Amino acid sequence: MIYKTVLITGGTGSLGQSIAKNFLSNKKYKKIIIFSRDELKQSEMKKKFTQKEQQRLRFFIGDVRDLSRLIIACENVDIMVHAAALKQVDTAEYNPIEYIKTNIYGAQNVIEASYVKNIKKVIALSTDKASSPVNLYGATKLCSDKLFIAASNYLPKTIFSVIKYGNVVSSRGSVIPMLIKQADKNQAFTITDTNMTRFSLELNKCLEIIKWSIQNSFGGEVIIPKLKSYRILDLVKSISSKQKIKIIGVRSGEKLNEEMISIHEARYCYDIGSYYIIIPNMQNKIINYYKKKFKAKIVKKDFEYNSKINKHFLSARELKKIIDKY
Repeated sequence: MIYKTVLITGGTGSLGQSIAKNFLSNKKYKKIIIFSRDELKQSEMKKKFTQKEQQRLRFFIGDVRDLSRLIIACENVDIMVHAAALKQVDTAEYNPIEYIKTNIYGAQNVIEASYVKNIKKVIALSTDKASSPVNLYGATKLCSDKLFIAASNYLPKTIFSVIKYGNVVSSRGSVIPMLIKQADKNQAFTITDTNMTRFSLELNKCLEIIKWSIQNSFGGEVIIPKLKSYRILDLVKSISSKQKIKIIGVRSGEKLNEEMISIHEARYCYDIGSYYIIIPNMQNKIINYYKKKFKAKIVKKDFEYNSKINKHFLSARELKKIIDKY
C-alpha cells in the first residue's frame, strides 16, 4: 500500500519535526501536513526547510480538541501519525481536565476524523507511563490507547495501531538536555532519586519504529520496541563526574522505574524479534498475521518488561556517545 499524504498531529514537536524531515526525503510521500496549535512554532519550523521541501509541506493551525477543524485538515490524507499530547507528569496532576480534553477527547476526535475522511492508517504514539499508570498523564494515555484499539473493531476501513516507547533522549523537557544545561552553567545536577532507572530511545530509532509500523502493522495491536535502560546515576556521571548532585525528591506522579509491559499483559504479548506486540483482544487474525510474517511467539506467563529488571543497560561508553550527540 502506498501512502501519499501524511498528517502529523503535534507536528511542531521534536519528534514531529524529525518525522517531517525524514518523510520529505522519501519521494513517495507527496505532501506532509503539520497540524498544531502554535503559529510561532510553525513559523520557526518552516524556516528549517528548504524552499523545495516547503512545496510539499502544509501547516495547519488547529487543536485535536476541535473535531471540525481536524476533519478539514484530514481532507485526502492517507495516513496520520498522532503525536499531539500534553505530556508533563507533574503539570498533569494539577491540571487534570486539560490533559483529559487533549489526550482522551483529542484521541477520540482523531478516530472520528479518520472515519469521516476514510484515512487508511493511523499510528498513535503512546508512552511507557501508560503501563500500570500511577499518574494522570499515564492514565490519559492508557485511555487513549484503549480508544484506538477499540476503534479497530468497529471501524475496519482504517488501520489503528499504537506504538508505546520510553523517553526520546533529545526531546524537549527530557532529562539529558536538562542535565547538560546544568553542567554548562556549573550548577548542581538535580535528580529526584539515586535509584531511578529509565528506558532510552534515540530519535532515529523512534523514526524507525514509526516507519516499520506504517509498513507492517495489522491494526488493533500495541507495538513496543526492545530498548536498553539506564541508571540515572550512570547518566549523571557520564556527563560529569565532578559535578555536585542535589536530590530533590520524586515529583508528584513520578515512578522510580518505568514499565513497558506489565506481568498482567504477558498473556496478550508476543515476541517478534525487534519488537513486542500486545494483542489485547487476542484476535486470531492478528495473531496469525504476526506468526506467519514474523514468527511471533507468546512470551512466558511471568514475563514483565520494565527499566529496572531489563537485561540490557546502556554502558558508560554508550551513554557518553549519546551525550556527545546532544
